[in-house]
Amino acid sequence: MGHAHAPRRGSLGYSPRVRARSQKPKMRNWAELGDQPKIQGFVGFKAGMSHIVMVDDRPHSATEGMEISVPVTIVEAPQMHVAGIRVYDDSPYGKKVIGEAWISDLKMLESLTHLPKNGYKTDEQLAKIAELVKKGVVADLRVMTVTLTSEVSGIPKKVPELMENRIAGGDMAKRFEFAKSLMGKAVGIKDVFAPGELVDVSAITKGYGTQGPVVRWGIATQKRKHARTGKKRHVGNLGPWNPHRIRWQVPQLGQTGYHQRTEYNKRILKMGDKAEEITPAGGFLHYGLIRNDYIMLKGSIPGPVKRMVRIRPAVRPKNMPKQAPEITYLSTQSKMG
Repeated sequence: MGHAHAPRRGSLGYSPRVRARSQKPKMRNWAELGDQPKIQGFVGFKAGMSHIVMVDDRPHSATEGMEISVPVTIVEAPQMHVAGIRVYDDSPYGKKVIGEAWISDLKMLESLTHLPKNGYKTDEQLAKIAELVKKGVVADLRVMTVTLTSEVSGIPKKVPELMENRIAGGDMAKRFEFAKSLMGKAVGIKDVFAPGELVDVSAITKGYGTQGPVVRWGIATQKRKHARTGKKRHVGNLGPWNPHRIRWQVPQLGQTGYHQRTEYNKRILKMGDKAEEITPAGGFLHYGLIRNDYIMLKGSIPGPVKRMVRIRPAVRPKNMPKQAPEITYLSTQSKMG
């Protein structure tokens, strides 16, 4: 007699499948860099996809040295403005803020939060942080960066985005001096990443609202006689009589999409500030034209067009070529069909 083989459908590793609290992705892990201090994160906005033809530079690949077609994602990356420094200490309950310093001119944040009338005592706060660094109690140092979304014409959002980005490399004293040198200045994508580098991309995925278990979990529809009840797209068994409750592992309808997801080891194929090199005829669908720096990533990334994405150095990089690839063709044909 045959034995039914029915492994569970869908992954429980992403449960609970609920809506993300914010469109701003969270970075919970960071890579350790070399001896020179460097900002580890950057913010961009997904413009769309295209394709290129490049020379395959992967060693031992079946197509090594040959031209291959590769799908790419274009991300617009306006400059970030460093507005402050924040330092952390390790506690039994996680990292705890022990000091921060802001620049005195924060007009760029007027539409985001209430600012103190008398401004910030920048020099006094920096002196306190320097003393904490000297004592050796600082476990982590991050800069508060502001992305002016009003400079991005492809998205309707005008309120600036404020977030933290870690500084890594060297000892804490070097990191603090590097952070002080960036206070009040603008940082471009070229100051953080380079072509050929591997990065991780985090974003909030496209939301689909409430969906049934077939779409949400990938369960099979009812077959033959079981379908005669008039219900095909539901789970056949909700569980045993005892215990008198439905276990959380049972696939049911609910929220689908709009979750934070991170894709690892996306290779940077091209970077630049000349948008006409990569903008298709008629502009990107549902986005328009790029008017800032851009970064071209291999493959697809989470989220729909216009969605904010956060980029960081790869935390577990693969053995891939580190140099910029040779691109022989970049499609700028219209995406309107």
